[in-house]
Amino acid sequence: MSKLSFDDIFMNLALDLAKRSHCMKAQVGAVLTKDTRIISIGYNGPPAGTHNCDEEWPDAGCPRDSKGSCSLALHAEENAILYAVKNGTKLEGATLYTTLSPCLPCARLIYSAGIKRVYFKHSYAEYKGIALDEGVEFLNRFGVVAGKMGG
Repeated sequence: MSKLSFDDIFMNLALDLAKRSHCMKAQVGAVLTKDTRIISIGYNGPPAGTHNCDEEWPDAGCPRDSKGSCSLALHAEENAILYAVKNGTKLEGATLYTTLSPCLPCARLIYSAGIKRVYFKHSYAEYKGIALDEGVEFLNRFGVVAGKMGG
C-alpha cells in the first residue's frame, strides 16, 4: 500500500476547496501549511458576508474590472493569508498550495508574508492567455521557490 505524499494531500485539498467558490468564471483553492500541518485555507470569492456571484448574478457573474477580472472577489491566496493573519498565525517559512499560480499582486503579498514555497496545479498565464506567469517569475526572482506540481 503506497501512501500519498503531503504535497499530494495538500494539493488535493486545494482542488476540493476550489469547489466551494461561488465564482462563475474560475474556482480556485489554496492551502497554507507549515511543518506538514495545515495553518489556513481559502478559496476565491467576495469578502464574507457580502454576496455570492452565482446567486446575485446567476446569468453572467459579477461585474468585471477594466482587465476583465472579477471586481469584487478576493483571490484564494489572499483569503488564506488574511484568515491566518486575522487569527494570529505566523506565516514565515510557510508553504502555499494553490490550484492556479499566483497573479503578480498575490505574489507580492505571498513574498511579504514570508511564505517560502508555492506549489500550483495550473498556470495563471495560460488561464488568462498571457505570455508569462509574472507572479511565479517574481517569487522565484526574490527567493521563493515557486513551481508547478507534477511538472
